[in-house]
Amino acid sequence: MNSITCRNRHCPRCQGSAARRWLEARQADLLPVGYYHVVFTLPAPIGAIAWYNKAVIYGLLFDIAADTLRTIAADPRHLGAQIGATLVLHTWGSALTHHPHVHGIVPGGGLSPDGERWIACRPGFFLPVRVLSRLFRRRFLEALEQAHRCDRLQFFGEYAGLADPAVFARWLAPLRTCEWVVYAKRPFAGPEAVLAYLSRYTHRVAISSQRLLAFDERGVTFRWKDYREKGRTRYKSMTLEAGEFMRRFLLHVLPVGFHRLRHYGLLANPVRRANLAKVRELLHVTAQANASPEDPVIETRPAFVCRHCGAPMIVIDILARTAPIRAPPTLGGET
Repeated sequence: MNSITCRNRHCPRCQGSAARRWLEARQADLLPVGYYHVVFTLPAPIGAIAWYNKAVIYGLLFDIAADTLRTIAADPRHLGAQIGATLVLHTWGSALTHHPHVHGIVPGGGLSPDGERWIACRPGFFLPVRVLSRLFRRRFLEALEQAHRCDRLQFFGEYAGLADPAVFARWLAPLRTCEWVVYAKRPFAGPEAVLAYLSRYTHRVAISSQRLLAFDERGVTFRWKDYREKGRTRYKSMTLEAGEFMRRFLLHVLPVGFHRLRHYGLLANPVRRANLAKVRELLHVTAQANASPEDPVIETRPAFVCRHCGAPMIVIDILARTAPIRAPPTLGGET
């Protein structure tokens, strides 16, 4: 299946070079400490209304997940430190269904409140997941109620009745007691593996071209992973009618200007460079040569790009235009 380079940020084929640059910059940021992979997932009912309110609910998901991490980490009963986190929004499951959640990579420790010591978390343990889940649930629901009171939410179809405050309050009630999924574990393959995983989706969404198998009269066939099964049987193929495939893909198109990748705390853009230098000083290590992740990158659109990966093509030679070729003389001469 071939396609030209469109440079759209949602395209499964484009933005490959931008993703590689992001991965290189984040690898230069890595500290010589343990890292943890965290995931905050919204319950299915909230995911259902998020589709109509992407900017509001996805924004809350980002900010409250980060605030939850920083609040629990700052508590002396847990870590008592200022931490940093890089979060990436995913809105899809393997079958392109709507499944909003954020993945994050977090250093296993942080700066002391006075900024003069590095406080490491316990080996193999970052923060209590149950505590994170409870605080995330409470703060998200409070923020969602506030958004409803300020008329920032829209409801359509079967959810139109939720515009009424009393109906919305009853709809929220079960969500106050159900379990909200929060994951926090140290990656077995190291932080580089998590960064590599996240980089696949920092500049595109939902599905890669490698998963597309066929497009014919039956529809679009692609590979997907069934997480309910184990072993090789979890890898399956699915065929969707073309319209349904496009509907599922478009579920994950983000609002204009919405950032799916955000940095918080010690890793926030305005302070990241200074904080990383401070932590390296406290850990008695030096930064990698030529690592300057905070230097502004001026994006200029190249004149020619590869239609397969989107990388700029380099002009290595320009052939001078030669004199035009003359027509051969006539055999019979002039008449």
